[in-house]
Amino acid sequence: MKPVRTLFVSVSSFALMGAIAHADPALMFDLGGKFDKSFNEAAYNGAERWKAETGGSYRDIEMQAAAQRVQFARRLAESGSNPVVVMGFQNAPTLEEVAPDYPDTSFVLIDAVVDLPNVRSVVFAEHEGSYLVGMLAAMANETGTISFVGGMEIPLIANFACGYAQGAKAVNPDINVIVNYTGDTPAAWNDPVRGGEIARAQISQGSDVIFAAAGGTGLGVLQAAADAEVFSIGVDSNQNYLHPGSVLTSMLKLVDQAVYDAFTEGPGLETGVVTMDLAAGGVGYALDEHNADLISDQMQEAVEAAKASIVAGEVTVHDYRTDSTCPAF
Repeated sequence: MKPVRTLFVSVSSFALMGAIAHADPALMFDLGGKFDKSFNEAAYNGAERWKAETGGSYRDIEMQAAAQRVQFARRLAESGSNPVVVMGFQNAPTLEEVAPDYPDTSFVLIDAVVDLPNVRSVVFAEHEGSYLVGMLAAMANETGTISFVGGMEIPLIANFACGYAQGAKAVNPDINVIVNYTGDTPAAWNDPVRGGEIARAQISQGSDVIFAAAGGTGLGVLQAAADAEVFSIGVDSNQNYLHPGSVLTSMLKLVDQAVYDAFTEGPGLETGVVTMDLAAGGVGYALDEHNADLISDQMQEAVEAAKASIVAGEVTVHDYRTDSTCPAF
């Protein structure tokens, strides 16, 4: 509950209150850069859509090192930005430290949960979207082996891998799914050279469809797949356009919508946990002119039927974050 404030306010104080009421929103990107063509760029696109539709303005800030997390979050709050949208699960401790010091500022955390009264936590059902692209991978597969390249080996990314494997095995119970991760530090999200090396190793083991959930590192995976003339699957943003005819599809997380919604609601937005799953349209798969020839009507019908079954509760996709025993492995 907010404290009661005195009604005696000077003219200058009214001006300040008006400025705060109409404060610009702000967006703090995670490591990997604004234009990573994946997670961060999806957030940027949501902010830009809000700007184009409303004529409003917003602040943004890009980190170069993990040590800047708290400093930059404080800087945005001190500037009067409201709400402040913060990207990435690694910023959960950031908001646990910063948000209590700015009780009148609304914060939005994308990809993790912080239980504070002025924080909205937006989480995605990555496992459900990954299930669908896993089905597509298995239907496009010819070698009996597909694979997954993750960034950091953490429950969030393992959730992609588990859903992917479960969807693939729903199509072909005997399919082999190779899983590798790039590293155990934040550098794992921005190492396309290493991503390409892992992809080539997986291809040498017979994989002909590779799903990358590794931020900027995934760009190296997509390039290696295109060079070897096998399929890749993009993540977070629609990455089909990067290698038309090679990117089978992209597993979409509507991060852009989460940012757009937060900016639209503005200061005082509703807080708590928001789950963006298949039922809410928060995850899915990309179908456009760049991959239309790769996804047959039969493949699409099968995936849409599975999607309807998941939304209806008839098919349950395992959530690795709540149970680390993945039934698909």
